[in-house]
Amino acid sequence: MGDFGLAAAAAVAAVSCALKAVHETGRARLSWALFAFSATMVSLGNGIWGWYEVVLGVPVPTPGPTDVIFLLFAPPTIAGLLLVAQRPRGIAAWTCMALDGWLIAGSLFTLGWSLALARNTSGDRSDIIKIVLTLAYPVLDILMISMVLGLRFRAGSGDRAALNLALVGLAVTVMSDALWTTPGLNSGYRSGGLLDAGWFAGSLLLAIAPWTGQGVEAHERPRHRTISMLSALTPYIAAAVCTAGVLGGAVAGHAPDKVVLGVGATVLVTLVLRQAITLVDNVFMAQELSAKESHFRSLVQGSSDVIMIAASDGVLQYVSHAVRRVYGFEPEELVGTRLELLIHPEESARVQRELRAFLDGTLPAGEADPAMVRVECRIRSAGGVWLHTESAVNRYGDGLIFNSRDVTDRIKLQTQLEHDAFHDRLTDLPNRALFEDRIQHALAQRRGVTPTIAVLFVDLDGFKAVNDNYGHTAGDELLVQAARRLEHAVRIGDTVARFGGDEFAALLVGDPSPRAIREIAERLLSTLSAPYRIADGEVRVAASIGIAFSAPGIAPADLMRHADAAMYRAKDGGKGRVEVYTPDMDADVERRAARAAGRRRVDRDGRLAVSYQPVVDLDTGRVRDVEAALCRVEDGAVPARPDHVRLTAGADGRLSPVGRRLLEESALAAATWRAGGHDIGVTVGLAARQLTGPGFLEVLEETLHAADLPATALTLEIIDNVLPDGDDLLLGRIAVLRRLGVRLSLDDFGTGHSSLTYLRRLPVDALKIDRSFVAEVGTCPHLTVLTSTIVRLGLDSGLTLVAAGIDSHAQVDILREMGCQQGQGTWFHPAVSGDAIFDVLGQTPLGNSAVRGPRPDPLPEARTPLPVQVPRPQT
Repeated sequence: MGDFGLAAAAAVAAVSCALKAVHETGRARLSWALFAFSATMVSLGNGIWGWYEVVLGVPVPTPGPTDVIFLLFAPPTIAGLLLVAQRPRGIAAWTCMALDGWLIAGSLFTLGWSLALARNTSGDRSDIIKIVLTLAYPVLDILMISMVLGLRFRAGSGDRAALNLALVGLAVTVMSDALWTTPGLNSGYRSGGLLDAGWFAGSLLLAIAPWTGQGVEAHERPRHRTISMLSALTPYIAAAVCTAGVLGGAVAGHAPDKVVLGVGATVLVTLVLRQAITLVDNVFMAQELSAKESHFRSLVQGSSDVIMIAASDGVLQYVSHAVRRVYGFEPEELVGTRLELLIHPEESARVQRELRAFLDGTLPAGEADPAMVRVECRIRSAGGVWLHTESAVNRYGDGLIFNSRDVTDRIKLQTQLEHDAFHDRLTDLPNRALFEDRIQHALAQRRGVTPTIAVLFVDLDGFKAVNDNYGHTAGDELLVQAARRLEHAVRIGDTVARFGGDEFAALLVGDPSPRAIREIAERLLSTLSAPYRIADGEVRVAASIGIAFSAPGIAPADLMRHADAAMYRAKDGGKGRVEVYTPDMDADVERRAARAAGRRRVDRDGRLAVSYQPVVDLDTGRVRDVEAALCRVEDGAVPARPDHVRLTAGADGRLSPVGRRLLEESALAAATWRAGGHDIGVTVGLAARQLTGPGFLEVLEETLHAADLPATALTLEIIDNVLPDGDDLLLGRIAVLRRLGVRLSLDDFGTGHSSLTYLRRLPVDALKIDRSFVAEVGTCPHLTVLTSTIVRLGLDSGLTLVAAGIDSHAQVDILREMGCQQGQGTWFHPAVSGDAIFDVLGQTPLGNSAVRGPRPDPLPEARTPLPVQVPRPQT
């Protein structure tokens, strides 16, 4: 292959390493640049060597320029290796590294001196330069080999493969240099011989190395301990080989000279010192391990969670005593059994796949922490009951260690909370949110199909009189009986819902004919009109029913609007009757909408005003925020319990003039009280469609600029109980608002889709607990538990909890104990006008919530956040 071939191979290696350096950063960049410089020296030296031999046809002078150039290969290589080597920690580690280095270098030097170096320097001693050059090559080679063998190198998962191959290439090159220094090979060396193959291979490996391991995942499986064991034994192996070589020479009649004896003696002393340090280190490590084991044992025995250690084949090797309390087993019963026998058969295969993928390091990137995975499954207890469990799984040697807890109660509460979010509390019928979801699902299943579905709206005529004459308890009982009658009157597969008050709805599916639907509606009318047994007496009410049939391309909201229009036509026609929607009924809807718009019109008669209510820290009673809302005024003043007007978006989603007025007035008010020394923000409730509507960001930025109010002082509260479809648009808009500094909050938490299904998806800062929960705290055990669950969900998600509608001292104390941070309601201060809010801000603490000492710790279950997954309603 010749000298110029070697020069070309080294040049390719230099370019490859230089390109690698360009793409790296920090120490890695400098290291690869030094490797590139070393390869350049090799290329230049071989080029000059070839010039002498091939072009000039004369022997290469030695000492000469090639010697200087070739010797310049070593220093950059040594510096590059030091840059990527792991640095020891502590004096003991530095000492061990130095001793290991000398064990390798001294042993190799002793062996090399015995085999070759002594003869290389035994000639004419007057030529000092030649002797120095003769020793320089092997000494530098020994130093580089010692570093490759003795140092431990650091790199990422992809760069580790590149670095390892580069080290192999450098080792091949150095070994070829070492062989060249032996008298037999040196004297008989000819270009193109076997040694050239070694140098060529070294340059080729160094050229390939930078591009090895490209695309390797950022996380990888734990490295096997064989490599570290080999690194630890390398100094002792080198000393053993050296000793064997010297003893072999002595047996052959070659007496060791002074150099061998001197260096060998230092190697022997180094070996003794290294072993002594190792023994002392082992003693300290044994003591530390014993202390850690004792600490670990005390933690395990005292933990309320079940700790289990399983081998890689799933056989349990250790089970903590907590298993007796949680699962009912004795630890000895489970040790030696297979873990899969405890897992529910429906989940066993999935759990085993997840654990195997975790052990093999093949979990999808970004789906799990490579050091830990969470597994949820059902575990059989000693009594045969399947318990819902959650386990944090970590690697433990070649097996796994499980930290498991029983989350059955949490799952039950989560299921109950999900059920309550989509069902009416009084009748346990589906609520509006679930009903709309079922309509959407039914329409999607029949898209492009001719048969239709039907929606019925039902309103009880005369129900208000029952409440007035017999009381609300009797009215509630009547509603429950009416709900049961509706359920029994429809067919299997149909859905009956309650929207609130005396309004019910029914979704009829199964491709019924219009005539059959009419017959079902008449049957509902008849069963609802039958007498109700209430308070030892009979009560009669009638019903008005509106029917709407689906049509191709109709939206759920339009279908419900049609049924509502038909129901109002039935009421206007004398009540106690059934009407089917026809397009002419839209005129009735428009007239009712016009009347409603007239009631809400504020630009002419000023019957709406912006009310302000302080949001108070439950610990200190100090005002932390102010909620601004539109309300109807009474006698020109804001009532103590205002009738708030919930804003809706226009047909195109734009912010209405009323909504813009609310935003502008609240921003100006907040800027004014902040200028007066009150560092308090303002919260404004808007519909999700308004947030995503066209021009909203421009209006918001103009409002903040005009009021000179920082975006961080504004909180936008999403007031929808049911968020619109296509929430990706809402997520994108929320991301923009958060970048501006605006805070986001979910209103009426605990009701509708917005509280559960969207909790994990919407990156909000705060949750406002619905006043219907707060009103029953401390009086209704069921709602108290649900409110505690809501608080725990918010705390686990790192959110601020605000309780709405606090009216009593007892509610404050209970909410504080749950962990709720803030609240608002008449207990602290009623809603006031914009002029009066400035006086309120100076009155702290508000209500009777003066500081009562430190907040109690949250419930024990909240000490470790557990993710709560709430599925969409089943259809």
